[in-house]
Amino acid sequence: MNNGSLDGGVPALQSRDPQLPSFSRAFERFTHYEPGENYWTVVHKKSSFFTPSYLTGSSYMQRLEAAHKVKEAQRETQQQSTSTLPAGISTTGSLANKPPASHLGMTYDLIERVPAIEDDNSIPPLPTRWNKDDKHGPLEVIADGQEVKYAASRNSREQDHETCSIRADHPMPWQAGIYYFEVTLLSRRRDETTVCIGFSTKNVPLMRPPGWEPESWGYHGDDGDVYSGQNVGKPFEGGAFGPTDTIGCGINFRTREAFFTKNGQDFKTAFRDIKGDLYPTIGMKKAGEHIRVNFGQTIFKFDIDHMVKKEQMKIRTAINRTSIEKLISPPMGETELIQQLVLQFLQHDGYVETARAFAEEIHTEKRNLQIDQRTPIPGINIRDDEDAHRRQRIRRAILEGDIEKAIKYTQVYYPAVLEKNYDVYFKLKCRTFIEMVRKSAELSNPGTKKNNGHAYDDIPNKMDVDENGFSDQMEEDGLESQTGQESLLTKTIEYGQSLQEEFQDDPRGEISKTLAEVFSLVAYPNPLQVKEVAPLLDRKGRVAVAEELNAAILSSLGKSSRSALENVYGQTSVLLDYLREDGGPGSLLTIQSIIDEVPKSQPF
Repeated sequence: MNNGSLDGGVPALQSRDPQLPSFSRAFERFTHYEPGENYWTVVHKKSSFFTPSYLTGSSYMQRLEAAHKVKEAQRETQQQSTSTLPAGISTTGSLANKPPASHLGMTYDLIERVPAIEDDNSIPPLPTRWNKDDKHGPLEVIADGQEVKYAASRNSREQDHETCSIRADHPMPWQAGIYYFEVTLLSRRRDETTVCIGFSTKNVPLMRPPGWEPESWGYHGDDGDVYSGQNVGKPFEGGAFGPTDTIGCGINFRTREAFFTKNGQDFKTAFRDIKGDLYPTIGMKKAGEHIRVNFGQTIFKFDIDHMVKKEQMKIRTAINRTSIEKLISPPMGETELIQQLVLQFLQHDGYVETARAFAEEIHTEKRNLQIDQRTPIPGINIRDDEDAHRRQRIRRAILEGDIEKAIKYTQVYYPAVLEKNYDVYFKLKCRTFIEMVRKSAELSNPGTKKNNGHAYDDIPNKMDVDENGFSDQMEEDGLESQTGQESLLTKTIEYGQSLQEEFQDDPRGEISKTLAEVFSLVAYPNPLQVKEVAPLLDRKGRVAVAEELNAAILSSLGKSSRSALENVYGQTSVLLDYLREDGGPGSLLTIQSIIDEVPKSQPF
């Protein structure tokens, strides 16, 4: 069972109110409840977004978290823009109709939103609460949507044929691969329960229990039977359930099978051939019956994490059994194929010296494993490619933040590239301005740290700056360093003005939008510490620009802009996306999860 925590590491507690002294202000956040609330309700209100433990690291959850962060950033920035902006600064939101403000002689707009990663409609949300607008009869939704109570008077007429049901706010996402939730019966009545737990599509009537109508499935507590689209049930291994029991309901979308658990115990498959967009659904018909749901905000009684890992292992086992020999001509083993892919990537991207060292390591390994010493082992010839050296010099300049030097190298060695790739040229110019702003900010705030606590490090890793034994013949043409902050700031503003003048007549909206984003950096004394704009200054942005320029140069030389390894990675990503549709096996795996299994001692 997962020993998760809530709200930044706060341990998950039981449903009962914690017994703490009234004078203990240190525990104020736990003890101040509204009527009908408990600890979980308070924590849930503080952070409505949650990640069920069994979905941690999944592709679906990564996309959902990314979309949530974008929305949160937009909301926070909009709130700040109305209360904390300096006088005279305009924004792209509520103040968008005012003329743009200026700072140190340059106009700019302060960006108050982060561009959406993808269409929200493609990322279905998780169920989070019971939907008070999608219920039948006198069901009362309480505890911030986590609990449902049959609120009818004990004297009211109860009709045996009618059950009051309610659905969750969202359907179970097929993209998750496996979905699971639990319902705990809170009522203290000792007589027979009428609670039914299951799922149904949106168009199923709610005056009958789940399982009695077509497109609905349910597990009923009174008789312990399971029902699928009719009022005749089948005996279920779990048997009847009642007060204090916790019933879990889950669907494996890969196999189209549904299962139930009882107090943490798993049973055989309850339903097969599941179809449709299915909402968690519960029904009850006796006054005083009361349930609480757990959609994954807290730990489950059933070890669903272990079940998901078993399903993932089945898929990995199938992958490991797959032979690649018939896919490659001439045939070669998996290890040899990986070595060739890595070697080709190093040569393709200009890491000539690294490629040569890797080839020598492969040759040495083959010689050590050779049985017949009389059989010669063919060597791997790494050509001393002048274009590779030049491309690596350009890459090195960009990764070190000297974009002007990279532009000059490109104009000397490949003069037509920037003329024919206007977008790449524009990104290089914008990156030059970004690097100048970053340098100015670091000089103004020498104690600036990264989010992880480490100082900013502009030195690329060893492979990034593969020297290739190639002297820097154009070092004197590089961007001269500025020791004085004021001098650098002046130069930055002047460069920004020239950049604005050069591209101000471009009619494309993405150009003006990008300029507004990079110019917004000057609105902050220390943009490195402002989460809305800090990503623009991240060193990863250099890598993206370097890759685009390298691809443009390769295309100009008549070569593929992507290495074979990049093609394999891209094709695998697309294939997994196809396999994630309708909850297929791709939903239970990510490329990163496979990479994480590779022993760190291996060279690739």
